[in-house]
Amino acid sequence: MWEKVRTIFTIPELRQKIFLTLLFLAIYRIGWQIPLPIVDQGKMSAFFNSQANAPLGDLIKQVAIFSASQLSQTTIFGLGIMPYISASIIFQLLGSVWPPLERLQKEGESGRRKINEYTRYATVLICVIQSWFYVNFLVGNDLVRDFGGEGIGIWWKLTAVMTMTAGTVFLMWLGEQIDEYGIGNGISLLIMAGILARMPRAGVDLLEPMIKEGAVKLGGSSGIEILLVLAGLFVGVVAGVVFITQGQRRIPTQSAKHVRGRRVYGGSRQYLPLRVNQAGVMPIIFASSLLLFPSVILRYITAMSFESAFWGNFWRSIGEAFQRGDSFVYNLLYVVMIYFFCYFWTAITFNPKDMADNLKNYGTFIPGYRPGKRTADYLEKVMVRITYVGAGFLSLVAILPTVVATWLGVDYTIASFFGGTGLLIAVSVAFDLVQKIDSHLVMRNYKGLLERS
Repeated sequence: MWEKVRTIFTIPELRQKIFLTLLFLAIYRIGWQIPLPIVDQGKMSAFFNSQANAPLGDLIKQVAIFSASQLSQTTIFGLGIMPYISASIIFQLLGSVWPPLERLQKEGESGRRKINEYTRYATVLICVIQSWFYVNFLVGNDLVRDFGGEGIGIWWKLTAVMTMTAGTVFLMWLGEQIDEYGIGNGISLLIMAGILARMPRAGVDLLEPMIKEGAVKLGGSSGIEILLVLAGLFVGVVAGVVFITQGQRRIPTQSAKHVRGRRVYGGSRQYLPLRVNQAGVMPIIFASSLLLFPSVILRYITAMSFESAFWGNFWRSIGEAFQRGDSFVYNLLYVVMIYFFCYFWTAITFNPKDMADNLKNYGTFIPGYRPGKRTADYLEKVMVRITYVGAGFLSLVAILPTVVATWLGVDYTIASFFGGTGLLIAVSVAFDLVQKIDSHLVMRNYKGLLERS
């Protein structure tokens, strides 16, 4: 294994790409620590510590996982890359329902560049809107500096909005530079860097009681038996995520034979790989984000009806049912929404009719099924079945942090590394990075990192 790692750095082009990628990620982490000038960091820390277990704290934690941001610190990269991701999702959804955008998607490289241009414009617009609301939220909760008793004027607000917008646009540009000059998917690597940066803090929180007592003992939330269970569970979950992420349903295909002169071409047997987890991490993102809103809304309804003891208790009991934890209602809705969004996202990203038409155009067919509609129906039936398995896996991974936090008494921030969105993103991006490195090695007649000796 070490010989393969050494081989990577003996290739000048690959070595340069890796060092440039590390440099860009270091720039991202440096900017992640620079706060906005108008924010009182002491007030911010106190406010968000008080909201740690409230719906607002859950919302900020969820956004931070898949956006490479940290809204609780309000840095110049406070919005992270989430506006760009939102704009990309919007255009991907519009591409399946809006004919002009659908035609652009089919134009190849020129159409993709045009869609990327529109995505950048939409990112700037989303940044301005989100940062304006966020700055007003800071001002409304008195989390800004005093400035000699003059308060925050419109120019300070606009400065903060432009700073956060420029920060997100810079991150978008940084991701594109990694795509062009580095190695791996730039946006995904930024998100992965934000996730992995939280691991040392989670490890310190887990081991802190043991370090303070100066001894390893049995019992408690940080006993040796809990640590062994968590270590074994982490290895098992990562292995399961890798297995399902790489899992495929291979549909056998055969190309038609054709004669040119005295030679016969075609007739080879291949396979069409269909991913078990076709939807990726998007169902968990959609489901967890939508389930945060009922708890926030019910919290404000409870506050407004506090004068009436009956209605206050009524709305409070409903709100507790939507709290993340051991709530049966929350976990049931979570699983149902993951299944729904798995099929929804798969229906958008996987078009069996287009795939059947492409097979027909290339003279390829699935044995036992006629080209055209019957092939499309067969592909759709197979995808429905394997999506059910993929959705079940995503549901298990999504609720696993809650199970670990509830049964083992571990803090949810630590338990989140045993499942959920962060683990899926980290594993998927790591595999994509390894595959890109492998492609460089194989191209130069070296063995890949995952290839057995």
